[in-house]
Amino acid sequence: MTDQERLAGYVDVWWQAINDFTALLEKIPPEQWSTPTDLAGWDVRAVAAHIAHLEGVLAGNPEETVDVGEPEHVTGLMGLYTEQGVVARSEDSPDDLINEIREAATRRHTALLADPPTDGSAKPEQIFGGVGWDWNTLLRNRPLDVWMHEQDVRRAIGKPGGMDSPAAQHTADYLSESLGLVVARRVGAPAGTTVVLDLEGSEPVAFGVNESGRGERLADPPGEPTVRLSMDRESFILLAGGRRAPDPGAIRIDGDDHLGQKIVDTLAVTP
Repeated sequence: MTDQERLAGYVDVWWQAINDFTALLEKIPPEQWSTPTDLAGWDVRAVAAHIAHLEGVLAGNPEETVDVGEPEHVTGLMGLYTEQGVVARSEDSPDDLINEIREAATRRHTALLADPPTDGSAKPEQIFGGVGWDWNTLLRNRPLDVWMHEQDVRRAIGKPGGMDSPAAQHTADYLSESLGLVVARRVGAPAGTTVVLDLEGSEPVAFGVNESGRGERLADPPGEPTVRLSMDRESFILLAGGRRAPDPGAIRIDGDDHLGQKIVDTLAVTP
């Protein structure tokens, strides 16, 4: 697969995620827009404002700088940056936010189709927050961000769904790649440790800790790994996304129970 083909695939998944997200927002009654989500300090309105902010900047809208004060839930420079987008839209109506997302995303989608990126390692001219991402990282991350926030909204308003979409598959597979880092660096498992993740809806993935103490992907999952983790997609997303604890009994640990629990407790990898 060429870079252009892979990047075009990411664009397709992101575009579907945008349509799914805005379709969900359109069905939310006014009284539910102030419902708190799993994200500290953010309600449904704030989540929608966040997506409107980033999609607007990527589409070429000017950056906004507003005073956000010192909210407890804001940590780090990126958190401060995203909070500015939310605060700048605090007076916008739900229709305003939905329309901004649709307009900005449509403008960017049209541009990406008219002049598709062909080199994944090249840097986009327009990106948010001054992050140094290349085309591959940017386009791979956008479906994840949009879909994760769709799920934040769904949990907040009690409207589950969207677990079988292309963006859901993309996000689950993408986040599962962080397992090696979690096992080797965060948990500090010794060399020779092997871990298999059996995730509902995805192919099993396996990582081993090499002699240098780094986690590396294993082409063939071992039959009897040190730890085997089995769970449904939503439970994994809740853990890897640092949202909330899954339902009791949703995760099965085979092998080294103690190590397995340490891995589960350390799976959060999104900011």
